[in-house]
Amino acid sequence: MLSRLKHEDDLEALADRVKSAIAPTPDLLYDVMNACPRLRVINRSGKVSGIDRIIEAGAWNDAALALIAVEIPAWSIRRLIREDGEWFCSLTKEPNLPVTLDDTRDASHPSLPLAIIGAFLDVRRRANVTREVSEPTVPRLRPALGLAVGCDNFS
Repeated sequence: MLSRLKHEDDLEALADRVKSAIAPTPDLLYDVMNACPRLRVINRSGKVSGIDRIIEAGAWNDAALALIAVEIPAWSIRRLIREDGEWFCSLTKEPNLPVTLDDTRDASHPSLPLAIIGAFLDVRRRANVTREVSEPTVPRLRPALGLAVGCDNFS
């Protein structure tokens, strides 16, 4: 439990760094990558995720989008809007839902890649809170032995 709390504090501090940053830097993006469990596993296995090369090239937007694709593949960008000098990024798990029903993760920043990374970190922070708070609502049952037969009449 203590390590989970420390991880949540780390994500919160990282989100604050992204909010206060003027522009993306390699150090900031590497710190975001270090907070990603999937990327840590990929790096430990000796495989290169490719994001390192994107960061070194300074392709900040591509790096932010690659982080989403690798770390939270079930999420996608719903909206990217620039208004009054700020970029607004909205991520979703359900892109086909109407906006009013969707539970999005949002962030804004004057820099487009930092707005995307801010929304990415919001997904990660809320995933940790949800994992800690949520309990299964459906009881888990062991699979029954034998054959299952459907008795519905669809005529």
